[in-house]
Amino acid sequence: MPDTTFDDILFGKVKLLQPLTGPRVNMDTVLLADWVKIRSGTRKVLEAGCASGAISLLLAQRFGNIQVTGIEIQNNLVSLAVTNAENNGLSDRVKFIAGDLRDKNLLPRENFDVLVINPPYESLSAGRESPDPSRSSARLEISCTPDDTAELAFRVLKSNGRLFAVFKSERLDVFMFSMRSRRIIPKRLRPVYPKKDYNSAVFLIECIKNAGDGLTLMPPLYVRGEDGSYTEEVMSMYTK
Repeated sequence: MPDTTFDDILFGKVKLLQPLTGPRVNMDTVLLADWVKIRSGTRKVLEAGCASGAISLLLAQRFGNIQVTGIEIQNNLVSLAVTNAENNGLSDRVKFIAGDLRDKNLLPRENFDVLVINPPYESLSAGRESPDPSRSSARLEISCTPDDTAELAFRVLKSNGRLFAVFKSERLDVFMFSMRSRRIIPKRLRPVYPKKDYNSAVFLIECIKNAGDGLTLMPPLYVRGEDGSYTEEVMSMYTK
């Protein structure tokens, strides 16, 4: 396809058509896909803002007993995701639909066991728009804020359903407030650092709808070691 690349993701686990510009697989994709835990009894998984479908496809490969739905507001990315599902032989267990996650009629209520999302990191007031609309949509809160994420989680998750997300560390307070205000209760939090002696760049979080209080702060995750190469833990994410 024009204006796309065809890439091996995680040493060839997934073959992925991606746009040349706009949202592409990056370290956050790898971190979030690894962070998701599928427990016994989990059947329906939703990925919101799925772009070209990398996380949805990786989850379907790792966990053979789940059905994954990916939603994406950009029609061209949905077309790529559908093709990617076909190319990876996963069309029977992964479907992609075009739609706005803020649309209250897009998805059935309380229908999913798990929601996975990598929301845009920058508020409109703090970020600068890119001339590429696709890139701006992925980076700025044009169509998804933390409040929108929390509203979606409350609407589509079953009681005790789980949200898995990656988000910018300096906006942890905003994210946590949005989640708790809609009874999406943070339960596990892991800060991620580019390397030792750096500030945390992003955090990984697991929340549970209607859960009680009690948050586990997990050990830090370092992406790179002193020599600049990926740490053993990060490399293990590519080979699981």
